[in-house]
Formats: sequence, C-alpha cells, structure tokens
Amino acid sequence: SIAIVERAFGRPLSDVFASFDAEPVASASIAQVHFAVLRDGREVAVKVLRPGMLRAIDDDLALLHRVAGWVERASDDARRLKPREVVAEFDVYLHDELDLVREAANAAQLRRNMAGLGLVEIPEMLWDWCTSDVMVMQRMRGIPIGQIERLRESGVDLKRLSRDGVTIFFTQVFRDGFFHADMHPGNIMVSVAPATFGRYVSLDFGIVGTLTQIDKEYLAQNFTAFFRRDYKRVAE
Repeated sequence: SIAIVERAFGRPLSDVFASFDAEPVASASIAQVHFAVLRDGREVAVKVLRPGMLRAIDDDLALLHRVAGWVERASDDARRLKPREVVAEFDVYLHDELDLVREAANAAQLRRNMAGLGLVEIPEMLWDWCTSDVMVMQRMRGIPIGQIERLRESGVDLKRLSRDGVTIFFTQVFRDGFFHADMHPGNIMVSVAPATFGRYVSLDFGIVGTLTQIDKEYLAQNFTAFFRRDYKRVAE
C-alpha cells in the first residue's frame, strides 16, 4: 500500500502524512483501508486499490460474459433471467468501484444531500489527495451497526435508530433520487460522540443508485399498495 500511495502522489509518504499505519484496518477484495495522520494533524482514512485489480476483473468478466451467452442459448428458462444483461450490469458497477475518484464524488454528493437532515454522518473527501488508486477521507468513528449490545450499553435508542434509517432511505430515494446502494452492516456505524450521538455513519461509496421521476413514481405506488395490503396491485 505504501508504494501505491507514493506512486499515486508522486512523493514520499512522509511529505503528506505525519504517520501512516502500515497494517490495514479493513480489507476487501478490491481495496483496503489504512488510518493515517496528515502533517497538519488531521486524522484520515486512506483507501488504497489493490494492484492488478483491473486486469484480474476484466479476465473474470470476459469469462462471465462468455458463460452467460452459452446459458442464454441453451435454455428458454435461462433466457428469461437475462443472464447477459445481469453480467453487463455487474460489469458496469465493478468498473465504477475501481475508480476511487468516482467513489469520492459519490461520497461528496451524498454528503451535500444529507447535510441538512441531521441523521447521518458522511466523511469529507480530501480532494488534494484523491486519485483513481488512492482516496483520502476524514476518519470516522462509531460502533458497527451489527454490535447491538454495544449500542444498547452506549445508550443508543434502537427504535429511533430504526425510524431514522427509514427516513434516510426514503429521503435518498424519493427526494434526491440518489442513494447509497451498498448498505450492508460492514458499511454502517453509529456515532456515540456527544455532538453526533445516535447518528448513522455511512462508509464505502463505490456503488450508488440513481432514480428517474418515473422510477420514483413506480416505487411510491408499489409502497402504497404494499402498506394497504393491496397485493393484487403490488403484483400488477
């Protein structure tokens, strides 16, 4: 990671960071995250793309495209599932995740959208140090959303947390038409800092979704029918 960061910035690590944790605090198939401190004292998280990912992913996707074509030709049942379209969508999202500048832009847009809501914290991107391979952002702290007992012990109101989660989702979907599309528990924490206590903390913005007005109208009708238990309308 150190070599990748230095190559991306075109300068030694010590020119940018007062300290840099060599061991990652989070690691996934495409990238890993390190904590660091900038020379001006700001605590940051540094996301680093693993080397050689583009070639590895392109090789795997080529195989998936080929298999999807075989499956579609071999079976009417498989053709109904549109395997080539599924792989094509997978292809788009994977390549989006490989560009950390795009991810930083997603985070910045969500941060602007959610600024007045007071329910969710999104890290600030440090644009001077964001490249396609490296992304530097404000370090966030909180309790992982899956650690329920820790949340209770810290005094977090879980019912309110649930309501806030629905509000955040509906605001992103129906007001903004721009939403975080990878909200598994590994990407969500809850702040217990006094100034932001009980707020969600969102991480990892490689995948976002967008909705047109037609999409939002469709979803609104579907939700309304579901809440009314009008399952015939849901099916329609």
